[in-house]
Amino acid sequence: MLPRGCGAAAPRGRLALLLLLLLLLACATRASEITFELPDNAKQCFYEEIAQGTKCTLEFQVITGGHYDVDCRLEDPDGVVLYKEMKKQYDSFTFTASRNGTYKFCFSNEFSTFTHKTVYFDFQVGEDPPLFPSENRVTALTQMESACVSIHEALKSVIDYQTHFRLREAQGRSRAEDLNTRVAYWSIGEAIILLVVSIGQVFLLKSFFSDKRTTTTRVGS
Repeated sequence: MLPRGCGAAAPRGRLALLLLLLLLLACATRASEITFELPDNAKQCFYEEIAQGTKCTLEFQVITGGHYDVDCRLEDPDGVVLYKEMKKQYDSFTFTASRNGTYKFCFSNEFSTFTHKTVYFDFQVGEDPPLFPSENRVTALTQMESACVSIHEALKSVIDYQTHFRLREAQGRSRAEDLNTRVAYWSIGEAIILLVVSIGQVFLLKSFFSDKRTTTTRVGS
């Protein structure tokens, strides 16, 4: 017979291990997230090997740069365009692969002449694997298994919300820094204009009160 302390500690240890496993699984499903710099007049393409019948989702958002827009294009192995949008700030597209092969999706900033962009995208391929091997069985899950599945779904939602708010925070910070730079330049310009106008007024007032010498010319008879 085990002491009461050991009997109570064992379930807590197993529960902590399950929570750690759930967190690792939730993080593993987001491994396709990438944030990259897209220079002006540039185009960046990515390739993914996808099996037929696999459900995929492409989600992207421009974080910094210009009007926060970019061109996006998705093609299948035969070169058929599955998705094409021009000057989009953010979007999401879901499709099912019609055949095996390498799918290509590109982000283009060729319409911009001097502004580079920072682009984030998340490309999910396939469905999440079941948390338990017998999750799709006919019989009902146990209470602990059901709780683990619920926690797993909640963790995925938390990760999605965290990613969303991180992107919003980065975009807001970029807008604030850009606005601060413009305000600083505008203030410097106003100071220079005020200085020039002040100097001009000083010289103008000085010309009003300066002595004007008159010269007389004698004409001999």
